[in-house]
Amino acid sequence: MAGLAIWGDLSESLAADRTITVGHYIESVKLLRHSGDNSEEHLGVLTADAVSYPEINNPNRTRIHCMAITAKDSRDRGKPSAWSAEIDSLAADYLGENETRRLFIISAGNSSGSLTDMANYPEHSILQDVHDPGQSWNALTIGSYTEKNLITEADAGERQPLAPRGGISPHSTTSLTWEEGKYPIKPEVVFEGGNVAVDQYGCTSIPSLDLLSTHHDLTTRLLTTFNATSASTALASKFAAEIYSQYPEFWPETVRGLIVHSAEWTDEMINQFNPSGSEKRRVLNRLKAVGYGVPNLERALWSINNSLSMIIEDSIQPFDKPRGKAIGTRDMHLHNLPWPVEALANLGEIEVEMSVTLSYFIEPNPSSRIVSGKYSYQSFGLRFDVKRPVETIDEFRKRVNRQARDEEEGTSSTTSDPNWLIGPTNRHRGSIHKDVWRGRAVDLSERGALIIYPAMGWWKTRTRLERYNKEARYSLIVSIKVQDQDVDIYSEVLSKTEIAQIVTIS
Repeated sequence: MAGLAIWGDLSESLAADRTITVGHYIESVKLLRHSGDNSEEHLGVLTADAVSYPEINNPNRTRIHCMAITAKDSRDRGKPSAWSAEIDSLAADYLGENETRRLFIISAGNSSGSLTDMANYPEHSILQDVHDPGQSWNALTIGSYTEKNLITEADAGERQPLAPRGGISPHSTTSLTWEEGKYPIKPEVVFEGGNVAVDQYGCTSIPSLDLLSTHHDLTTRLLTTFNATSASTALASKFAAEIYSQYPEFWPETVRGLIVHSAEWTDEMINQFNPSGSEKRRVLNRLKAVGYGVPNLERALWSINNSLSMIIEDSIQPFDKPRGKAIGTRDMHLHNLPWPVEALANLGEIEVEMSVTLSYFIEPNPSSRIVSGKYSYQSFGLRFDVKRPVETIDEFRKRVNRQARDEEEGTSSTTSDPNWLIGPTNRHRGSIHKDVWRGRAVDLSERGALIIYPAMGWWKTRTRLERYNKEARYSLIVSIKVQDQDVDIYSEVLSKTEIAQIVTIS
């Protein structure tokens, strides 16, 4: 894992005719001792101890906490566990009053069963649940896909790659069997996890379908092969470290958001998870199998002339308790987006795409792991919505206020906005929300305002804990992309706009 987290898949790195620059360090803490003398200790406590050791030694270093240890079973089926709640607490720094937020990147866990079971692909992977603590709300949970479909071994015989190029890896797990509507989208993203070979006798591992990394004992050999969600988690941590090396001041919420924001589905993923039913149902199945897809570092780091990306890092106070009154919702943030309105309007019927990602960390309920209900697991929720072309700003505010009230009361009056890929029903799960709007450029030109508003959580319902006056950080990432490569919308924004709270990636 350390070799992959530093250099990536060496089968690709060694073949590249270029200098590889590494801009990050590796630290390692052994969670479970080989002697087994700490195997009976609570895994949440062990994880908290493992986090504290390097922070004590180097308190000012920016860190990504990478962990590929999971429970052997998936009995929680999305419900928060004591272990996943501890990770949520560490990410939000609940005990430290939110002073040291942490980015956790953890594996979804590997599919169980034998290599023979894998031959029933992809159905076998679909029925394999994400393992504890992969259901953590605040952690970025990593599944596996594969691009490896070339067997180079001379003695491979009739064996063929099991998974198609760009499809879910046979090693991965999903959340497709979790109860509908309650739990976060898991895994959020997928990275390369290798493939297996298959013939008439079943499946077998083959080195050319695995990733190449450094051997753990360099006195024995230099290189070895590696695979599954542990390998994917190491690659995801390298990806996050490369973002941090470019933008060291970014919040953990922002780096997590950028990874998700840059992800896209491969064509094979769209083909694999395309059952009968509505388009929203097909999208939901895809999300629960491979998350938002495969992240792209170039998309995460750079804007080109025919696209625009921006980041807002801000804080909001979801609730308030005036003296002598009950706790109520407080803040709603309106962000005017610096869209090149004239340029978009001039594009007319050309199709454009707007992606929105909202990332924040919740505090887990200290005495309950109930996900829904009056005393919910999350401390608060956040939602986003975008102005529609026919709305004034005042009408937009009133519509969002009505939506927030209806959600709190358990009713719904949300009117349809069909251009959104995921839609509000499914995008507002967990503590990271992404959706994509596709439509005409002229219509997007009239959607230049976005609102962030709060949703229910135990900060509001558990008065005795006195968390109702706290502020909550969030990162908002918005991008627009024009299919026409000759259109320059980025330069127009730079020439016209000065944004105090927005970091434009250039």
